[in-house]
Amino acid sequence: MTTDTPSYPARIARKLTLAERNVAATVQLLDEGNTLPFIARYRKEMTGGLDEEQIRAIEHMLGSLRALDERRATILASIREQEKLTPELEAQLLAAETLTALEDLYQPYRPKRRTRASIARERGLQPLADL
Repeated sequence: MTTDTPSYPARIARKLTLAERNVAATVQLLDEGNTLPFIARYRKEMTGGLDEEQIRAIEHMLGSLRALDERRATILASIREQEKLTPELEAQLLAAETLTALEDLYQPYRPKRRTRASIARERGLQPLADL
């Protein structure tokens, strides 16, 4: 994704007030598939002595940030497809820090569901229902 937001370790370190170097090492270890207890017990020198709770918080935030960026990409693609994306809206979507803020911005552009009733209305059957 092409955003100008800081990297995940920098964002997590700022939010949890931890050293970015330690967070980056922890993210790398998690991405390599190491388990949380393994990192806490056997890779203390790489993580700067972070305990299991801190590593769990990093893991949780990392998952949340990745999910947020994934949803942001989906929303941007959907609005682009509708040809309704303005530079201001794109900037707001890229600046959204939470999933709730992102969904609030997307709400007016969300495609409407097609129910049996809406299909019937499209076919001109509303007057029959009003009888």
